[in-house]
Amino acid sequence: MNIELNVAALEASIRAWLEEDIGMGDVTTMSTIAADSLGIGIIHVKDTGLVAGVPVAEAVFRVVDSSLRFVPKVSDGQAVEYGAVLAEVYGSTRSILLGERLALNLMQRMSGIATRTRQFVERLDGLPTRLVDTRKTTPGHRMLEKYAVRIGGGHNHRFGLYDAVMIKDNHIKGAGGITQAIQAARGSIPHTMKIEVEVESLEQLEEALAARPDIIMLDNMTPDQMRTAVHRMKSTAPHIMVEASGSVSLDNIRTIAETGVDVISVGRLTYSVQALDISLDLNEQKAPGTSL
Repeated sequence: MNIELNVAALEASIRAWLEEDIGMGDVTTMSTIAADSLGIGIIHVKDTGLVAGVPVAEAVFRVVDSSLRFVPKVSDGQAVEYGAVLAEVYGSTRSILLGERLALNLMQRMSGIATRTRQFVERLDGLPTRLVDTRKTTPGHRMLEKYAVRIGGGHNHRFGLYDAVMIKDNHIKGAGGITQAIQAARGSIPHTMKIEVEVESLEQLEEALAARPDIIMLDNMTPDQMRTAVHRMKSTAPHIMVEASGSVSLDNIRTIAETGVDVISVGRLTYSVQALDISLDLNEQKAPGTSL
């Protein structure tokens, strides 16, 4: 599984996010901190969980001031306990404070997503079922949030509306039925693109099977319904991947996986996550002109 992050592609967004925060200037810092003041920012966690976003925080401080020195103390994917130091930032005190909030906001949310994802992955221990995210991400932050899911051990579903056909209830209504929707899609897309269709009943499953999509999503079905659907699919169309979705929680994900589905998609990995509590403290402020 590729868990790399294209940090360079984020720089334009980072500049826009900094502009949103800084605007005409940080009046508090500019009025209270001497321009030649040097300091050390200690980034530490006041929580327990999985870290994600260390390279992103480094990129924030680099965009703020390329002379800052960012020293990571942990790596993305590392489990940490309360009080652990995640990174240190050396250089202009003003610059450290300018980048502080954006760097922390991004790390906190990304670490929260990675931590939540790992909790779900652990419930699937020993089972072949794959955990995937959804498009329920914060606008403008999808790359970061899906990266955090990968750090937590999960996988990514489609990134946007452009990279796969996913026929849901409204598409079915608009097209006039499952068969019509699948046939129309197959006649319009490249042969390399997959077609997924959502079904809400065993009756819809039969229609979907006849239309031969690549993936069938069982939406909000009971475990008994899912077991019946999986048995039907594996016995008649084993090449079609089975996905389960809808109302998935830590309490029921293993039961869902044990029905035999191949993939479980969970929106709450990203849309209702609890951020990790991460802070930055100025640990030391040197006299003007003093080397750090």
